[in-house]
Amino acid sequence: MKKFFYLSLAALFLLAAPLCWGKDLPKVAILATGGTIAGSVESGVATTGYTAGVLTVETLIKAVPEIQSLAVISGRQVCNIDSSNMTDDIWLELASTINDLLARDIDGVVITHGTDTMEETAYFLNMVVKSDKPVVLVGAMRPATAISADGPKNLYNAVALAASPEAKGKGVMISMDDAILSARDAAKTNTMKTSTFKAPNSGSLGAVIDGVPYFYALPAKPHTTATEFDVKGMKTLPKVDILYSYSNDGSAPAAEALVKAGAKGLVIAGSGAGSVHRNQKEALLNLMKNNKTAVVRSSRTGSGLVLIEGDDKKNGFIGADNLNPQKARVLLMLALTKTDDPKKIQEIFNKY
Repeated sequence: MKKFFYLSLAALFLLAAPLCWGKDLPKVAILATGGTIAGSVESGVATTGYTAGVLTVETLIKAVPEIQSLAVISGRQVCNIDSSNMTDDIWLELASTINDLLARDIDGVVITHGTDTMEETAYFLNMVVKSDKPVVLVGAMRPATAISADGPKNLYNAVALAASPEAKGKGVMISMDDAILSARDAAKTNTMKTSTFKAPNSGSLGAVIDGVPYFYALPAKPHTTATEFDVKGMKTLPKVDILYSYSNDGSAPAAEALVKAGAKGLVIAGSGAGSVHRNQKEALLNLMKNNKTAVVRSSRTGSGLVLIEGDDKKNGFIGADNLNPQKARVLLMLALTKTDDPKKIQEIFNKY
């Protein structure tokens, strides 16, 4: 009888072993920076008036236990802020941390982030991460306390994407509302909708459906390991500011003040295809000539190319290609770590 018991126990162990062992799960690190996904408000029906960056990374992970079936999860709290308060210091810390993690045994990284500046952080990392392993930014448009919170499903999809071998080599991505978007092309397009992130110029890379990523496109521009930008050891980044162009533009004194305050470059959110008002242009030409200020012209329209031709090209204005002003600022900051020559900076914008 005892012999039968031990034989039965051994058989049960052998049958259960595949369920216990299974295949090795990938390792995914979640780096938390705050945002609406970690936000809280007293009312469960409220989707505004909340405080961002309240919940910790441990709380976010516990709230979505299903991610444990996708990967071996580790978490780290990098900061806990409203992303409208994002800084260069945090960007540099994120880049250093991600490069360190991916150089070791981590298979992918997920960054929980507020949506206000998510596209800027994503594009910065897309230029400076030195690994082909997946890096995915994710957030939410509704706080964690809302009865219709979108954060848990977004986080599940982001972990599934970061854990997928199919995501390797795709550059930094944003995963929101089931969509997979390239960091270069993603933009927040609506103040409230959960489907706010779009890629106006190129469309999405694919989608995550029930934890499975489906890719239908590839990033068109070089990224991560294919860029010349390396911020290892950097403590600061060149200061670049953005100015808006508008009817009866009176921002010339502002441009001069920004340069006086230390700006090495300016990005102009121009009207139409990057046009700048004549009131503004004269001040910019003087700054370019006398202060060697790099001036990039983008568009306030939200999509489309900005190309610089004729006298504007001869005078040293730089075209942003189809980068929106906030992303043009990121690339100009990085370009200025390499050169202050407008022609070479234009080559960088043409490339990336």
